[in-house]
Amino acid sequence: MRDDGRMPQYRTLLTTVEGGVATVTLHRPAARNAFGAGMGEELADALTRFGVDDGVRVIVLTGTPPAFCAGADLSAGEHTFAAPGSTFRAAGLSVPAWTLSKPVIAAVNGHAIGLGLTLALQCDIRIFAADARYGVVQVRRGVVGDAYSHWVLPRLVGIANAAEILLTGATFGGHRAVQLGLGSRVLPADEVLPAALEMAADIAANTAPMSVAASKRLLWDSFDLTREQVGQRETDIHLALMAHDDAAEGVRAQLAGRPPNWTGRPVDPTR
Repeated sequence: MRDDGRMPQYRTLLTTVEGGVATVTLHRPAARNAFGAGMGEELADALTRFGVDDGVRVIVLTGTPPAFCAGADLSAGEHTFAAPGSTFRAAGLSVPAWTLSKPVIAAVNGHAIGLGLTLALQCDIRIFAADARYGVVQVRRGVVGDAYSHWVLPRLVGIANAAEILLTGATFGGHRAVQLGLGSRVLPADEVLPAALEMAADIAANTAPMSVAASKRLLWDSFDLTREQVGQRETDIHLALMAHDDAAEGVRAQLAGRPPNWTGRPVDPTR
């Protein structure tokens, strides 16, 4: 996997691109990849750049072992959460992963605590390490869950499980995370990133860019839509996609037993 020469040199991230898959690694190993030292600004920049790069089909977000992200940087001690109101934003990132038009897979290959977990929850797909610890622990630090966790968690795991996670601040392991519905797979830590990259490569090679972009957008929007509105959106998307050659190419490739040659861009054609 090569370094991506198109990207700036980040202080807190490593970025690589291969086969249409961009990997963004949170890289502050001495601090267990704690969210500080400008990581938020750099991560938002990297996601934005890869988000508009048509050569990138999928983004994988991971951390330098042994942690994914230890959460907020507590190096300021008791003043950690004393940010002036005029500058503080609880969103975590100015560019949540769900706003991008391409899939973002969180390869949660180690501990993800507080903001470390809530950032992963903004991704489309999550794979968890079995033996790591996870939790939205902010109520045990005198603050509350951030990064839209009060919006995302009920939609992922239901109000009862969301309440347990947010109101107790307790930590749990990878198997419990998947049991709750926070992710789709749990694996040994050293298998998490390879599995995410394998999934990403399959998406990049075999799925139509416009179809994936449209499906992702509708998935995230669907909770705020009625059943009838979702049905109408699906109809509108189909009509837009069927007018593009990729709809024919998918069938041609299947019948010929060859890989598809997609020509569409990774954007929702109805937006």
